[in-house]
Amino acid sequence: MQFDMRALPLGARYKLLNSTVTPRPIAWVTTVNGTGLVNAAPYSFFNVCGIEPPLVVLGLLKDFRTRALKDTARNIIETGEFVVNLVSEADAPAMNLSSVDAPADVSEIDYAGIQTTPSSVVQPPRIATAPVSFECRKVTALDIGSLQTVLIGEVLMTHIQDQFVTDPDKFYLDTPAMGLVGRTHGAGWYARGTDQFALERPKFDPERAEASRK
Repeated sequence: MQFDMRALPLGARYKLLNSTVTPRPIAWVTTVNGTGLVNAAPYSFFNVCGIEPPLVVLGLLKDFRTRALKDTARNIIETGEFVVNLVSEADAPAMNLSSVDAPADVSEIDYAGIQTTPSSVVQPPRIATAPVSFECRKVTALDIGSLQTVLIGEVLMTHIQDQFVTDPDKFYLDTPAMGLVGRTHGAGWYARGTDQFALERPKFDPERAEASRK
């Protein structure tokens, strides 16, 4: 079955993308507004998108009712700074609690009882319990369509909890031990990264290429 995304309503497009592009890493984003209030919100339209410079990308959906920017997007655009914190299974309940549709004058940090620690080069704090945190500055924010802002940020500083760094000289990490979770298909569904397998990247075989032409 095929679906013409150009003709489908918003809700249908969202369901198809949300249910197929999985698992998605979660960016638990901390920002600060102009009055110093700290905001925390999870986003799964997130990934890395470059290494020179190191870049992350966030798909920040607007309020469906008002089509206005939500707190995270507004704070990043106004201040140019944010922190992406990755989510462990132990932090999942607090992350989920911080996803509530809270008024702009309510800090999800306080609401969800999230422990923070100061960042090194940006104003928004890091989430202290996160296995990994990326301090970022805004590179660009693009409004593509009426309901979303695509935001690209440069990673200025990376923090990784010491217990997950197995060889700092070679930058070897024990990623499975981080217990990271990702978003999957429907509302409220998440995935653990425990069922994994490895495939060695093959080298190009000229004989195979020649045989494929026959």
